[in-house]
Amino acid sequence: MHSRYEVVIGLEVHAQLRTSSKLFCGDSTRFGADPNTQVSPLTLAHPGTLPYLNREALEHAVRMGLACGSDITRRSYFARKNYFYPDLPKGYQISQHHDPVCSGGTVGIRLSDGSTRNIRLTRIHLEEDAGKSIHDQDPLQTLLDYNRAGTPLIEIVTEPDIRSAEEAFVFLTEVRKLVRWIGVCDGNMEEGSLRCDANISLRLHGDTRLGTRVEVKNLNSVRHVRRAIEIEVERLAAVLDDGGIVRQETRSFQASDETTFAIRTKEDADDYRYFPEPDLPPFHFTEEWLERLAASLPELPELTAARFRSDFGLSDYDARQLCEEKELCDYFQSRLPSPDLAKPFANWLLGPVRSLLNERGLEWAGIRISRAAWEDLLSLVAAGGISFSSASQQLLPRLLEGDERMPSVIASGEGLLQDAGGTEIEAWVDQALESMPDKVAEYRKGKKGLIGLFMGEVKKRSRGKADPRRTQEILQQKLNQTS
Repeated sequence: MHSRYEVVIGLEVHAQLRTSSKLFCGDSTRFGADPNTQVSPLTLAHPGTLPYLNREALEHAVRMGLACGSDITRRSYFARKNYFYPDLPKGYQISQHHDPVCSGGTVGIRLSDGSTRNIRLTRIHLEEDAGKSIHDQDPLQTLLDYNRAGTPLIEIVTEPDIRSAEEAFVFLTEVRKLVRWIGVCDGNMEEGSLRCDANISLRLHGDTRLGTRVEVKNLNSVRHVRRAIEIEVERLAAVLDDGGIVRQETRSFQASDETTFAIRTKEDADDYRYFPEPDLPPFHFTEEWLERLAASLPELPELTAARFRSDFGLSDYDARQLCEEKELCDYFQSRLPSPDLAKPFANWLLGPVRSLLNERGLEWAGIRISRAAWEDLLSLVAAGGISFSSASQQLLPRLLEGDERMPSVIASGEGLLQDAGGTEIEAWVDQALESMPDKVAEYRKGKKGLIGLFMGEVKKRSRGKADPRRTQEILQQKLNQTS
C-alpha cells in the first residue's frame, strides 16, 4: 500500500464572496433564480461593454487576507486568463496572475489527536466565476446557464503543506468557519458557494522532490474532499507500485461510486496566456484604508476561545465548541447572565438548545430568549426547583416558541416545580419500591445496577418533577435499610 510514500497535497479553495452584485457589473448574484435571468450585456460580454470593479468584493478579499495574516499587495491589477469553454462568455476569465491581492499567510488546524499545524498559504486572489454547463437535461444538447458567470470569487491557494486526507478535511472545515466568521462568504458548499480543488502527489519517504501531481476538481463537500483524496492516494500508490508513471492530469470525483476519472491533461500557466486586463486600471490601497478595514474585523475564533478560557474558566473543549459558529458565539456573549454562570449556560447552549435548533431547522439569531429568562431558568434548575430533564424537555421548547413569561412562572403554572425538600419524592420512591419487591431483593443481594430502574420508575410516577440527585439519595437510603 502507500506506506512507502509521503502524501503531498495542496488545495485551491474558491469562495463566493457575499455581495449582492457581480464582480464587474451590477447583475444579481442571488442563488436559485431561473436560468439566464441574472444576466446583462456585460455578463454576456456583448461587444462594446466594459467591466467596472465591485468595491465590496475587493474589501472582502482583503479582509480574508488580513484574517489569515497575509501580506496585502499595495498595488495590484487584474489579468486575462485565456481559455475557451462554452460556459465562459468572454472566451477568457478576468483573474489575477502576478501580484495577487494577498500573498502568504497561514491557517491553523487542530487534528483529531490534538496536534496543531499551520498550513501556509501561497496567495489569495480575486477572480470572476464561470457559468454552468448542464449535461443531464437534454439527451443531445449541453445547456448553459450564465447566472453564475461574473460572480466574485476569492481563490485561496495553499502551499503543498498538507500530508493527509484528514488534514485537508480539517483545513477546509477551518476555512469555511473563517469565511463565515468574518462575513465574506456564506460557506454553503451545497449551493456552490465554497468549492475545492485538490492537487495530490506522492513521493518516497525522505525524498525532497515533489512527485507528479494530479488535480481533482470541483469537490463540493468537506466529506467529498476527504474521500476523493483517500481514493486518489490509493490509485497513485498502485500506479507507482506497478512501476507505472503518473500522468499530470485533471480528474473529477464521482460520489455515487466513489471513483475519480480523468477529464483532461493538466494545463500549465503558460497555456492560459495571461496578460494584464486592458479594460481595468491597476488599483492600490492606502495605509489608512487598510487600517480601517483591519479595525472592522471581528475578534477571530482562536482569540475568542482563549478569552472564554481565561475570563470564564471554560474548558478548552467548551470554548472551542462555542466558537464553531459566529452566531452561537455572539448569542452566548449577548445572553450570558453573569460570568459565574458561564459553564451551565454553555452546557445548555451546546446540549439541549443546539439539539432542538437542529431538530427544528432554526438559527441562533432567531432565538428570542432574554438574558433575564436565562438567569431565571439557570437559577431555578440550580436551586432544585425543577429538574434539568423537565426544564430542557418541557420549558425550553416553550421558550423557543416565543413564550415571553419567566421560566419560573411557566413551571409553576404547568405544575412542573419539584419538591426540593423531598416530601413528595419520598412518597414516589416508596411507591416505586413497593411496585417491584423482587427487584428490591435483587438489589440488596448486590445487583447495584438496578438503581437506574428505580430512578426511571420514580421519574415516571413524578412525571419528571422529582429532582434526580435527591431521588437517588432517598433511594439509596431506603434500599440500604435492612428489612
